[in-house]
Amino acid sequence: MKLLALDTSTEACSAALFIDGEIRQRFEITPKAHTKLLLPMIDSLLAEAQLTLSQLDALAFGCGPGSFTGVRIATGVVQGLAFGADLPVVPVSTLAALAQNLLPTLAFVATDARIGEIFWGVYQRNADGFVELIGKEAVLPVEYIEFPQQSALGIGSGWRVYKDELLARTKGLVSDIESDVLPQSSTIAELGVYGFKQGLAVAAEYAQPVYLRDKVAQTELERAQIKCNRTE
Repeated sequence: MKLLALDTSTEACSAALFIDGEIRQRFEITPKAHTKLLLPMIDSLLAEAQLTLSQLDALAFGCGPGSFTGVRIATGVVQGLAFGADLPVVPVSTLAALAQNLLPTLAFVATDARIGEIFWGVYQRNADGFVELIGKEAVLPVEYIEFPQQSALGIGSGWRVYKDELLARTKGLVSDIESDVLPQSSTIAELGVYGFKQGLAVAAEYAQPVYLRDKVAQTELERAQIKCNRTE
């Protein structure tokens, strides 16, 4: 199995090449240079492995949620590569990528979505050793997050920006926090290979970014109704 993965959803820019279980990665924290660095990273990895795109089985990318511009960059590049080499693409959640390498049994993943909201997802480890989403990913204020009443690890930048609010909301369920981690394409490669084997690869035109905000943002009236129902 040979798969190329990339991610530009945060201030980190990375690309990774999975070759039969071995992963090689290029990774830099560079908030405003993703477009300059990503293609050279990809070229370097392929040259080092003496491979061409057409020799790969698939591509994978961090599809979001994350930076609007960053997620668009990764989407555009992966679509271009996939169309050119006629390769399938595996979209990988950036929240899942954060959870994969740190997950004990349960993780509350929160990343800063700006304007007083977080990207939120609850993950557990499945029988194959990979993350599995519980419920749905969402973008919302801390006070409206939903989670199981179980001990969990807090992961992501949201736990740095909204630490006090999240700890108060989860009421003692979270004792350990990993707030300074960023998605890496090496993990996206692992999840991409797993997703490929699970039949989750799509054609290039269906490799779309996930913003969440457009899909699940609620009106103030809807949020007020939820709050009212919870107090009844």
